[in-house]
Amino acid sequence: MTIIRLALLCVLFGFLPGAADGQPAASPADTINALTVNALRQGGHVIVFRHGATYSDQADTDPLNLSNVAKQRQLNDEGRALAKSIGEAMRKLGIPVGQVQTSMFQRAVDTGTLLGFGDVKPSLDISEGGLVVTPIENNRRLAAFRKLVGEKPPAGTNTVIVSHKPNIMDAFGKDWFDIREGEASVFEPDGKGGYKLIARIPASEWGKLAQASN
Repeated sequence: MTIIRLALLCVLFGFLPGAADGQPAASPADTINALTVNALRQGGHVIVFRHGATYSDQADTDPLNLSNVAKQRQLNDEGRALAKSIGEAMRKLGIPVGQVQTSMFQRAVDTGTLLGFGDVKPSLDISEGGLVVTPIENNRRLAAFRKLVGEKPPAGTNTVIVSHKPNIMDAFGKDWFDIREGEASVFEPDGKGGYKLIARIPASEWGKLAQASN
């Protein structure tokens, strides 16, 4: 049974105790968030981020030349600030991060770097291809992405991946059509190539989780 299902069942059947001094019991969302943070503190998860917020008036006009950063859509000031704050919140929450892998597009590299967990490893395997690469290559990247998410991180750590909405939708399905910039999807790999979704965390939620931990 997943953590989310367990939390919801507890709420449904009234197993969650109320707070002292007449305060209301935690909501299902609060409970799920707390359980997710506790799970991440133990390591063993893969956290897939969509890159941070970007300039909506920019486009990738030279997508076959990934070294041409000037022709790519870039993080805006909000995206850069929020990536920094997410990393700070994760450290405050005691969430250990080992490897950080990103798309080769600069907005993904910058997001991974600004999280502040050390060197990032850019890879074509999680870079957006779209219509400018062959279907064969898109399928290869899809398989590689899923393989990465199915790999258990080194003991006591979590792996961070920063990619793009099209890649995330291709890998995990249509339920991710509404994934926003900066949003994280937390997966638990089974070590056999499979994985299960634990939670989706909007970019703005990390700071609230860190504040609630005080």
